[in-house]
Amino acid sequence: MVVHPSTLDLSLTALFAGWAMTDEVQRRLATRGFGDLRFNDGVVIQHVLAAPLSITALAERMGVTQQAASKAVADLERRGLLRREPDPADARTKLLHLTEHALAAVEATRVLRQELQEEIETEHGARPVEEARALLAAVIGRYGGDDAIRARRVRPPR
Repeated sequence: MVVHPSTLDLSLTALFAGWAMTDEVQRRLATRGFGDLRFNDGVVIQHVLAAPLSITALAERMGVTQQAASKAVADLERRGLLRREPDPADARTKLLHLTEHALAAVEATRVLRQELQEEIETEHGARPVEEARALLAAVIGRYGGDDAIRARRVRPPR
């Protein structure tokens, strides 16, 4: 059975639209020298962007084991997106910091997301885009997701 996007319910339409836009951002990032980035890198980066964290704090914020957080951190370090530095308050603890490459990737992603929104506004009009954004923001708030966004604790559903 073939499914057409116009027949999907709101939750799936929003999810798949987000995925489609994210895929486009990833494609454009690759053309700008950020082909090493993966969507899931953002799950870690969002936490470290707010402030340097220990691996223990990162694991807690992500809701994963310390071992899982360590594995993700090691991968991001290997790819030049994170670095560890001693905590000024406790030299035994290492804090995670974003590298210049990661910060440049964050900025490039923000620019690309804005470009995509402007393209959609050009094609469909600014008002329908704003109405769609406002509706989706209201849905997020209705189901308690706004606090996670503000605290940079967004995670996929369990």
